Amino acid sequence: MDEVLVSIFRAPHSYTGEDSVEISCHASAYIAQEIVALLIAAGARMAEPGEFTRRAYLNGKMDLAQAEAVADVISSSTEASHRIAMNQLKGGFSNELTILRNELLDMASLLELELDFSEEEVEFASRSRLLDLLEKSKEHVDKLASSFRLGNIIKNGVPVAIVGAVNAGKSTLLNAILGEDRAIVSPVEGTTRDTIEETLNIGGILFRFIDTAGIRDTSELVEKMGIDRTFQKISQAQIVLAVLDSTAPEEIFKERISEILGHISLSEQQLIFVLNKSDLLDENALNKKVNTTNEFVSSLDNKVDIISLSAKDHIGVEKLCSMLEKSQNGLLNQSSANAVFVTNLRHFEALNKASSALGNARTSLLSGIPSDLVAEDLRSALASVNLILGTDLISGQTIDPETILHHIFQNHCIGK
Repeated sequence: MDEVLVSIFRAPHSYTGEDSVEISCHASAYIAQEIVALLIAAGARMAEPGEFTRRAYLNGKMDLAQAEAVADVISSSTEASHRIAMNQLKGGFSNELTILRNELLDMASLLELELDFSEEEVEFASRSRLLDLLEKSKEHVDKLASSFRLGNIIKNGVPVAIVGAVNAGKSTLLNAILGEDRAIVSPVEGTTRDTIEETLNIGGILFRFIDTAGIRDTSELVEKMGIDRTFQKISQAQIVLAVLDSTAPEEIFKERISEILGHISLSEQQLIFVLNKSDLLDENALNKKVNTTNEFVSSLDNKVDIISLSAKDHIGVEKLCSMLEKSQNGLLNQSSANAVFVTNLRHFEALNKASSALGNARTSLLSGIPSDLVAEDLRSALASVNLILGTDLISGQTIDPETILHHIFQNHCIGK
């Protein structure tokens, strides 16, 4: 069939920790398919999604957090997301969790000893020391959990909502930013009735642009549902591009600004007013619209920017992209090679459960509640951390480990 290179890896010195064979053939889809067919005819079978990584985990070559990072490395589309995924794969996140796990084990062990000698009323650790350890552990958990917001943004993209009234040029702007006709553009009001999402790498940062339905009063049911989604997307976005039709009459122009400001949380979101169709105005008329916008935002904080452009003629679009890139420059610095971020929703939820359990343990300790109840809260926190690392899944101590592992590995690619 072909002249190939066959590499043999003896256990445990392979990716899976088992005896493994790799066949390197010429880059022909036909040859590769025929070799696979020959192997299956000889008794082999196709691997399930993530099976190689799953075997590596089950054989102790990596913990569960590292195994999940394999999929993140493969799917990473920016420098920042790749850095975080590689750090997790190399054990950066796992090391943090191991330190936390040891802290919890120390506390749980002391309380378990007290329970063993409950009749003698022996106290193996002062309550003040336990309280200090609890505070330290909860602070550690909360710090990791709080990194999820930024980690999720780096992994999935900075959410940017493109909002405004009908026919302001939102879809045209999206197409201009992407450099392709992704959204349907029409002079008919209400053309965009649902959200359209696309991602774009700008300067090493992934941005997730969300084109939304035009905001206006309407009785048409489908369009009204689209407008409701617009307001939802505004609340979820980190950056809001408020597209204004600079040719609109002054009073309507002011109404549009007020309407958008009423749905923005400037303490949590960045707002950029985009004065579109600037090519249709002379310099004096455009300056008047810029001044009108400035009057509204002059009393607001510096999270509000103003830019005039023509999405149709691609004038000023590059400047807008530079503005977006500059607004997120800190992401690349924060996602250094050694930075630890939580990027997985499963991990985030487990950390929140651990934090809640530690909070309950602290309350119990301060209230003088018996040690066995405090110990139960610590065991709950420890179980949540173990769930991330997969410590208890191999031994089968966690309920239905097979279901959990299937859920984790089902989205891995076949070859990994």
